[in-house]
Amino acid sequence: MTAYWIAHVTVSDPEVYARYQALAPAAFAAHGGRFLARGGESDVLEGPELARHVVIAFPTLAAARACYASEEYQQALRHRLGAATAHVVLVDGLPE
Repeated sequence: MTAYWIAHVTVSDPEVYARYQALAPAAFAAHGGRFLARGGESDVLEGPELARHVVIAFPTLAAARACYASEEYQQALRHRLGAATAHVVLVDGLPE
């Protein structure tokens, strides 16, 4: 069952965050992840204004978890920490 990685990110240091952006996609792809949304224009209809929204589809929740725990993603994450604040959620999709 498809699972989703949903992140809301506020970037405070774009130069350092760019290093995360350069490394993280390879980790996502290695675990079957594909971007459905990555930044871009958005409208917040309820709740606090959030700067950046990212949605990545994975083949399973286990694949999304394995991606986050992978050394490849953890290496990328080191560049995001301190350069942005993020709220990241992994969620199972509905049966097809």
